[in-house]
Amino acid sequence: MSIKEKIEKVSREFKLTTLALKNKNTVFLLTVALAAFGLFSYVQLPKELQPDISVPWVLVTTVYPGNAPIDIENLISRPLEKEIETIKGIKKMTSTSAQDYSLVFIEFNTNVEISEALTDVKDAVDKAKQELPNDLLDDPIVKDVEMSEFPIININLSGDYSLIELKKYAEFLEDEFETINEVARVDITGINDREVKINVDVHRLNANQLNFDDIENAIVAENLSISGGEVKLGGTRRSIRTIGEFTSMKEIENIIVKSEDGKIIYLRDIAEVIDGFAEPNSFARLNKQPVVSLQVVKKSGENILATTDQVFEILEEAKSNHSLPESLSVSITNDTSDMVRMQLSNLENSIILGMLFVIIVLFFFLGTRNALFVGFAIPMSMFISFIILSIMGFRINMMVLFSLILALGMLVDNAIVVVENIVRFNNKGYSLFNAAKTAVGEIAMPIISSTLTTLAVFFPLLFWDSIVGEYMKFLPITLMIVLSSSLFVALIIIPVFASTFNPIQKNKKRNKRKVIGIILVLIIIAAFLYILGVYWLANLISVGCLVTLFNVYFFKDQSRWFQLVGLPRLENYYLNVLQFALIKINPYYFILGT
Repeated sequence: MSIKEKIEKVSREFKLTTLALKNKNTVFLLTVALAAFGLFSYVQLPKELQPDISVPWVLVTTVYPGNAPIDIENLISRPLEKEIETIKGIKKMTSTSAQDYSLVFIEFNTNVEISEALTDVKDAVDKAKQELPNDLLDDPIVKDVEMSEFPIININLSGDYSLIELKKYAEFLEDEFETINEVARVDITGINDREVKINVDVHRLNANQLNFDDIENAIVAENLSISGGEVKLGGTRRSIRTIGEFTSMKEIENIIVKSEDGKIIYLRDIAEVIDGFAEPNSFARLNKQPVVSLQVVKKSGENILATTDQVFEILEEAKSNHSLPESLSVSITNDTSDMVRMQLSNLENSIILGMLFVIIVLFFFLGTRNALFVGFAIPMSMFISFIILSIMGFRINMMVLFSLILALGMLVDNAIVVVENIVRFNNKGYSLFNAAKTAVGEIAMPIISSTLTTLAVFFPLLFWDSIVGEYMKFLPITLMIVLSSSLFVALIIIPVFASTFNPIQKNKKRNKRKVIGIILVLIIIAAFLYILGVYWLANLISVGCLVTLFNVYFFKDQSRWFQLVGLPRLENYYLNVLQFALIKINPYYFILGT
């Protein structure tokens, strides 16, 4: 064998493909396993709206009531800045000194761990405390910024009820929602804390020779629960506790403020006791009507769809068992899961439509079966990508979904080249096994190089070191995973399927009655899936039935005409244009302009 023949033999055999072709059963089993685990990974992957990125921001808040901004800056902001600026890794630090408070904002470089940054800032603030005023009511508060600390859904309560009743229902739902493992906390807005107000009549206070301290001491002394020790009853020791906390407004009014010479002065004699609410610090309105709103905040990294589903289940259960009255109006706003569901639905529909358009276009060039092989590369590449994303700890969010949809147009390129080349070698008289082995071996290096050049374009985006880079890194990573998965499918799975199920179309008469019967059964299954809400699978089966039906009655004849008549005409026209461009036109004519 000559050197040229050896080189040609090596160049026409890709070892991984040959190994796959020799172990077809293993590849079929691998395909089923990848599809099953990919689907499972897609269902189990946490879904969220925005990427949960770690923002290296730290806030230091200090409250110092009764001081002007200039005093806040000199007494608080500057001492804090002096100590904080010694920390390594700070990108930018700004401070705001306003009436009664100071706010210092520190932005760290993205390579700094937020936990370490938070610890360093707390240590710096502790060092600066000795330079801060001694009469600070509270120590400076050091807190990091969490992007996930935003409500995922708002539940609004309204109706012909008092604020106390609405608050009671809101607190009931708060306790129920916080039992969900994925929920971090529930914030209630639109209602304020209950507050007992004591409006003292100064004239009566002076007339009875009392002051405000007397009232305060009397209230504190009466509102106590005191431990009374233990008592042994039989063989058991029991603790004794005297309960003296207020349970009604009447008890507060009947507090004895002063008792002298048989004269008893009650609190009601010198003051008016009002059961009210604290000064409003938040308002919640819906359609110009005041409401009590519960804002549900999920834990970082949890599935937003699973969380909202459990919230809805709790609401339905509370209504069904009459824990909430029927006349209570419960409305949902700011449900971020709706957008996530819409994006997931768009992805599923895009995959199905992508397969459909690929099959239709390739149908005219390669036939139905070959087009199906290429279309098969789309879901398989996606399933493999979902497995890898799950292993890497990724979540399905807006950036990942955008990347998956963007990759749809690129992941079929390798499969098209592989299937078309297998068909070409089969037409030359090669057996299916040798056609697949030789065809893939011939184009393996070119399609690998083509895929690598595409990946190289996105590779620099991985080194984007700003907050935007942390947000955008999901795009290149997802695209690289999907395109690499499509390359694996094109080189390993597609050749095995193509060599097993014979990609060459044969002019065999098909039993139309049998095909129609199968289509009817699949349509019934699809309708049942629509009722169950499994839309993606129902859509996939419906599209398959539609393509098969069109193929039997329309596409088959059109495909044969296009391949035997239409395509040769296009090839001849292109050949004539190319000959005219190469022979008839003088190339120097355009350069010289003569």
